[in-house]
Amino acid sequence: MPPSAACFQEEHCRGRLPVIDYKYSSVWFMFMKFTCLSKGGGNHFPPCHILDVCGFRVLLECPLDLSALAIFAPFLNDRHSIVPEETSDYATHKSLDAEYVAQKRQKVEKPLDANDLIHAEPWYKTVNNLHLWNVSFIDVVLISSPMGMVGLPFLTRMKGFSAKIYVTEATARLGQLMMEDLVSMHMEYKQYYGSEGSSDPQWMKWQEIELLPSSLRKIACGEDGAELGGWMPLYSAADVKDCLTKVQTVRYTEEACYNGALIIKAFSSGSEIGACNWIMNGPKGNIAYVSGSIFASDHAMNFDYSALQGRDLILYSDFFSLDTTEEMDESAFSDDNDKWEALTKSLRRGDENLEEREKLAFICSCAIDSVKAGGSVLIPINGLGVVLQFLEQISMFLESSSLQVPIYIISSVAEELLAYTSIIPEWLCDKRQEKLFSGEPLFAHVELLKAKKIQVFPAVYSPKLLTNWQEPCIVFSPHWSLRLGPAMHLLRRWCGDQNSLLVLEDKVDANIALLPFKPMSMKVLQCSFIPGIKLQKVQLMLEALQPKFVLFPEELRSHFNTSNVNSFSVSHYSENETVCIPSLKESVEVEIEANLGSQFQWRISKHKNLNITRLKGELLVAHNKHQLLSRKELAGSSKSMPLLHWGSPDPENLLAALSKMGINGNLERSMSDAESGEAFIVHIKNPKRATIEVGAAGTVISADDENLASQVFEALGSILDGI
Repeated sequence: MPPSAACFQEEHCRGRLPVIDYKYSSVWFMFMKFTCLSKGGGNHFPPCHILDVCGFRVLLECPLDLSALAIFAPFLNDRHSIVPEETSDYATHKSLDAEYVAQKRQKVEKPLDANDLIHAEPWYKTVNNLHLWNVSFIDVVLISSPMGMVGLPFLTRMKGFSAKIYVTEATARLGQLMMEDLVSMHMEYKQYYGSEGSSDPQWMKWQEIELLPSSLRKIACGEDGAELGGWMPLYSAADVKDCLTKVQTVRYTEEACYNGALIIKAFSSGSEIGACNWIMNGPKGNIAYVSGSIFASDHAMNFDYSALQGRDLILYSDFFSLDTTEEMDESAFSDDNDKWEALTKSLRRGDENLEEREKLAFICSCAIDSVKAGGSVLIPINGLGVVLQFLEQISMFLESSSLQVPIYIISSVAEELLAYTSIIPEWLCDKRQEKLFSGEPLFAHVELLKAKKIQVFPAVYSPKLLTNWQEPCIVFSPHWSLRLGPAMHLLRRWCGDQNSLLVLEDKVDANIALLPFKPMSMKVLQCSFIPGIKLQKVQLMLEALQPKFVLFPEELRSHFNTSNVNSFSVSHYSENETVCIPSLKESVEVEIEANLGSQFQWRISKHKNLNITRLKGELLVAHNKHQLLSRKELAGSSKSMPLLHWGSPDPENLLAALSKMGINGNLERSMSDAESGEAFIVHIKNPKRATIEVGAAGTVISADDENLASQVFEALGSILDGI
């Protein structure tokens, strides 16, 4: 951080106004830097970025790549039925002789089987590029969704971390429950394998990594083998608790001011309860960060697109849009079209909602078919909104089919989660809020729980669950990776039943995820849910919002043509590359107290067509506003301020100015600073002796006569800019 930034270190700060420092601060705000640390992998692993703005470093999201858990074998009671005794040495990573290693190398590219997975306590894959940054230099962390928060305890427990973390209230609570559930599910592994300590486990040794099949090695190390350093042992419940004490929660549209320079606001993104997009207002412009968003939702508050209108810069980070392949409707972007009206009309159509309802209805019909055939249904879906809608639809399908089938929700945090959804109307869509005013429950599960059509249990081995267990049944349980929690036990129970059904999200690599459970007779239905703003609506949205500058993922470049867009400039970014964004404003606005106007003494700059004045007062920076106030002087302390000059004098102009005053001098080039081209010495002999030494660091006048020194200073002032 530059020295002149020191005055911004307090929330409301005051200090003198040294002109040269204030000009330096203006240069300091001249541009922003944006670095994409990770483009993520769907809604389970959102993108992660670093933004340098107004001299502050802002981290956008702190997720975990939980899909990488697929390289580990699930902990199962009948583990030895999956891992034959003769291969247990490899599974437990005991030492291998050279001949055995050579044999394994030859087998590495054969079809995967359960023995190729790592049989050890799982570690967790963080955003590897984030570890390349010094966390003590991160000033602000903005979290947009619960999944973007899951990696936060890794960051907050690091030495030197002191950033301010901003999260919406709903995201903070849902993220807390998600992290606590993750810690609870992980405890099964620790109880079975025991704690391996903080040192690198056996499976992370390079000779062991080389033995993995290429598909698993790619997950573990990445394309170039550089991602192995991103793996870490899971945080503890104490780490989660400590992390939450460092979080500042906000509501939608609520202002949060960081260090008097950044005004931060959250606006609904529509993708999940509490999920948001962020707006940052700074001295050099306002920025909108657009994460994974949905125009209209059946459960969460709708996407607040009007808040993004007229922004200087939009950082577009909705990679989920790439999941859609529809063609663009070029007619929607014609100049004579009312883009704002077209956008509003597009929102009212609610295409995404209709598609999602039809998709959920199809899945429910498949589930009913499985139940009628005597099979059970396992739904390890993660998104809270999707689960709540599932519960509503599946109960209606069961009722219309006259089937008496129990629905179980098995999770260590399920009871708290469902209770929380009954007290958050301000985070929900208008349709849900209307239910509150009409006296109806916000979600159908409230009545279903009262009627005992839904039963909630903390664990698969809960005594009450074992007492009430019936099959066939429908079970909602974590974890979608099929490596943690109740889902892996239930899948092991039903994987051989051809009448049972497993519902997976399409982001899961089913080939690897189902390895430990093969041979599989169970039916598997993979589906995708709302991925983000559809591509054909992205450009329409931007044309309507009228930003000055848009930063897009490189992957979106080929999906639509921005060459015919005249209303805003477009640039693209790639993973692990830094993009410099020019200043969006040319100056900082300062409010000056009226009685300071009498002190204005304007000077015209010699090198620029500018009028410059110098003021003495007190600078107040608060809530992104700069104010210059008059400062009371102590009696007898008032002194005139010396004139300040800048630049290097031209030797010929200096000799000419001296000559007009009757002062003759000889020019001598300085050998020590000859390379700079600006260093020289002027020797004055008439009327008296003096020297003028001009160097890179400054100008020094040496004279025995005070009047002569004053004349030389006046000559220098006549050819330099100063105030």
